[in-house]
Amino acid sequence: MDKQSRFVIKEVKVLAENQTYRNGFIKVEDGKITEVGDMTHYKEGEGMTVYSFPEHYNVIPGLIDLHIHGVKGSDTMDNTAEAIKNIAMHLPKEGTTSFLATTITQAPEQIECALTNVAQYTKSENQEGLAEVLGVHLEGPFISKKRAGAQPAEYIEAPNLEQFKSWQTAADGLIKVVTLAPEEENGLAFVRHLKATNVIASIGHSDATYDIIDQAIDAGVTHVTHLFNGMRGFHHREPGVVGTALARDKLMVEMIVDGIHIHPEAVKAVYKGKTPEKIIIITDSMRAKQLPAGTYELGGQEVFVQEGKALLQDGTLAGSVLKMNEAIKNMMNFTGCTLEETIKMAAENPAKQLNAFDRIGSIKKGKDADLVVLDDAQNVVMTFCKGKLAYTGERG
Repeated sequence: MDKQSRFVIKEVKVLAENQTYRNGFIKVEDGKITEVGDMTHYKEGEGMTVYSFPEHYNVIPGLIDLHIHGVKGSDTMDNTAEAIKNIAMHLPKEGTTSFLATTITQAPEQIECALTNVAQYTKSENQEGLAEVLGVHLEGPFISKKRAGAQPAEYIEAPNLEQFKSWQTAADGLIKVVTLAPEEENGLAFVRHLKATNVIASIGHSDATYDIIDQAIDAGVTHVTHLFNGMRGFHHREPGVVGTALARDKLMVEMIVDGIHIHPEAVKAVYKGKTPEKIIIITDSMRAKQLPAGTYELGGQEVFVQEGKALLQDGTLAGSVLKMNEAIKNMMNFTGCTLEETIKMAAENPAKQLNAFDRIGSIKKGKDADLVVLDDAQNVVMTFCKGKLAYTGERG
């Protein structure tokens, strides 16, 4: 076992599972957390690399992005191992250590190629020191044309069970979340199939009314894709997707907390109503993230990125350029929540949704050493993916 696979982070605030150590330490060996505790119980380990930081720095679990299309010039739909690897290489800069590669509505053969590519990548390229691909978020094409947003409308189709089964085979079972409109033909039957096969059914890009969503929840829907965006809004006589999502405890809601997709006061209202237990912070970012302003592409469409906004020619929002650590910072600023609460929303909840909390989503002995060091302004100082140093910032 080489020295770099055995290290300790000490004399720093550790936000561990169910407990925060104000002056704590974490020991890591061979990619796993072997000990977490207070410095009063710390004992030196032979041959371990030691990382020390100012006491006001925080160590948090690696963040998990369940909805991300791309970053740094690459997109899931590029259909190459290089594109997925590039995404996995650059996400640790924002504290993300695992993610769902997210598709967009396209021709069926293009979607299948993207799914096959992700499956092949996870078999041969998923490696320590890069963000881990946990699977696929299939966003479209089983959505509503009325609520398409930036999803190319010409490829939207009604939920097709046989098509999905074929795609799940191509993905080697890696489709973990499907965004769909349950009001479309075969929608509820499709939801029941997803539930039966342990795939998360998520309402998104949907014009569903309360009555339909009520039936969809009974059928197995548990998730809402980027709340407020691409869905029927709230009305006091017709709650729609938004109102029902806020009212039902069975629904976990995604939020893009960039101050653009959702007004800060609306974010605060959701935080107070749903509580951190039922919120997942996502980025929904596209390939322009971590790149300068300019013209980019999403789903075969030109996207113009300026002043932090990604827009189609007609002004429709086309994903974001939001970084996960910025989302955490915004959540705290918009709502007054604690860093511990943001960790629940950006690490613990997504891990639990994917049934992966036994190994990721918190800092606990025996779990993967997916760790992020933040300064007091939530800037990423250092990121470890499965115990391998994946990113060192200027302050590292």
